[in-house]
Amino acid sequence: MPHFHHDGLRLFYREYFREQGRGSLLLILPGNTASSAHHVADLAYFAQRFHVASIDFAGTGQSDRVAVWPVDWWVQGAHAAAALIDQLGEERAIVLGTSGGGIVALHLAIQHPDRVRAIIADSCIEHWPPDALRAAMATRALQSPEQVAFWRSGHGDDWAHVVGADTAMLLRFADTGGDVFTGRLAEIQCPVLITASRRDEALVEVEAQVKHMAEQIRGAKFYLADDGAHPLMWSRSEEFRCVADEFLS
Repeated sequence: MPHFHHDGLRLFYREYFREQGRGSLLLILPGNTASSAHHVADLAYFAQRFHVASIDFAGTGQSDRVAVWPVDWWVQGAHAAAALIDQLGEERAIVLGTSGGGIVALHLAIQHPDRVRAIIADSCIEHWPPDALRAAMATRALQSPEQVAFWRSGHGDDWAHVVGADTAMLLRFADTGGDVFTGRLAEIQCPVLITASRRDEALVEVEAQVKHMAEQIRGAKFYLADDGAHPLMWSRSEEFRCVADEFLS
């Protein structure tokens, strides 16, 4: 299985190629409690046009575990994604991230602008009201069978450690005020598409936040679906892929 080392950790990634030639590199970045295992179908789809890869961020999937996730976990994920671009022998990548992976994708464009050709950020927002984030974390204690099956399929038998570490990080993040990008979205220079469902139950004021994010990034586009859930990439996969394909063309 392919791994690489970054910041003292062994990180796992999956890599797919087009049948004929490598194509441009497209990175698919999972959300906080997801992993590359959840994106196998997405990798296969986009591999028809691109050289695609997906990472298991520190503490998730088949990557090394981290006892305490740093409160700047998304920024650290952006540095790891840049290191994966190096590992794959490429100078730049198109980056598609969903949920927390969408946050990482936008941070990658902020932290490493020379490594990014374009961004698709799906089902993410720029501000989490602290009380809303704390309430969302409290619901994780319910751990429905569907949630447990999802987490186990992505992380293995120690899924509870992964979810617990993420929950603790997000609660500390709430204590900072919940500002995801600290006013830096305007620094992004590459083409950006932001997508989400208006009915996304996991996000707060999603329509207003997506529009405000797009307003801050020069030339950014956004797409809000009338139906779907969290994330749009999976809940309305055909619709999402149609919009993504048009943007990527």
